[in-house]
Amino acid sequence: MEINNLLTPSVLFFCLGLLAQLIRSDLKLPSDLSKSMAIYLLISIGLHGGQELGHQSWGNSLPAIGVAILLGFSTPLFAYFLLRVVGGQDRFNAIAVATHYGSVSAGTFLTALAFLESHQVRFESYPIMMLAVMETPAILIGLLAVSWIRKRENVLPVNGKAGVNHVLREAFTNGSIVLLMGGMIIGMYATDKSMVKVLPFFDQLFFGVLCIFLLSMGMEAGKKLHDFKQAGLFLISFGILMPILGGLIGLGLAHWLLHFSVGGSTLVAVLAASASYIAVPPVIRMAVPEANPSIYLTLSLGVTFPFNVVIGIPLYYHLAAKLIGG
Repeated sequence: MEINNLLTPSVLFFCLGLLAQLIRSDLKLPSDLSKSMAIYLLISIGLHGGQELGHQSWGNSLPAIGVAILLGFSTPLFAYFLLRVVGGQDRFNAIAVATHYGSVSAGTFLTALAFLESHQVRFESYPIMMLAVMETPAILIGLLAVSWIRKRENVLPVNGKAGVNHVLREAFTNGSIVLLMGGMIIGMYATDKSMVKVLPFFDQLFFGVLCIFLLSMGMEAGKKLHDFKQAGLFLISFGILMPILGGLIGLGLAHWLLHFSVGGSTLVAVLAASASYIAVPPVIRMAVPEANPSIYLTLSLGVTFPFNVVIGIPLYYHLAAKLIGG
C-alpha cells in the first residue's frame, strides 16, 4: 500500500480537521453547514447512481440487492456475537454498537468514491444502490433484538417511549434514505436532456464539497478522542478489527458472487467495513436509551471512521487489486 494512496485532498482535509481539534484551534464551521453538505452529497450520488442504473435492467440489479440485504442482516449479528461473547459487553450496549456496524457510513462511501476517482479507477453503479439498501436492515435487527429482550424480561424502556412501530417508521423515513432513494429515482427517470442542465452543479462542485464535509467530520472525530479511555482496549480494538473483517467479507462477496471489478469490489468492501454515525445514532438514542452514547459514537466516529478514511480504503483497494488482478 503506497503512501500516495493517502495523499488525496479528501483524506488530507479530514486529517486537518482532526489536527485542528488536537491543537485546540478555534476553527469552527457553521452548525448547519455539515447537514447542507451531506444533503448535497447524498443527492449527487443518488442522481449519478440512478442515471447509471437507468441503463440497466432490474434483473441485473437483484444480485447486488440480495448481497446488500445479506450483509445488512448478518453483520450486526456477527458484531453482537463478538461484543457479547468475546468482549463481555452488556446486551444494550452490544446491540447499540452492533447496529451501528451493521449499517453503513455515507461519508466513508463518499471518501471511497473520491479515492477511486483520484486513481481513475472505474466501478459499477450497483454499490450506490447497495448503500441505500444497507441503511435499514441493521436498524431493524437492533430494534427487534431490543424488543425481544424487553418482552422476555418484562423490562420497559427507561424513558417510557421508543415504541417499536414509531422507531421503525423513523428508520424507514430517515432523511439519508429518502435523499438517496429519491435521487436514484429522479436519476433513473429524468430525461437525459433535462439532466444535462443540473449535472454540472453536482459534478463540478462534488469533490470540493466533499473536502469541506470531511474537514467537519475530522473535527467531529477529534472531539471523540477524549472518550477513548472510557471505551477500553477491547472496544477500541473492535473498532479497528471489525471493519477489516467486514471489508474482507464484502470483498469476497463482491468478487465471487457479484463478479465486480476492482473498483466495484472496493466499494462493497467499504460498505461492509463502515459504521454509521449519521443515520443510526438518533434511532438508537430513541430506541435504546439504556446504551451509552459515548461508547457507540466514539467507536463509529472516533475510531472506525478515521481508520477507514486513512488506512481502510487504500487497504481494501490494494486487496481488491491483488485478488482480482487489476
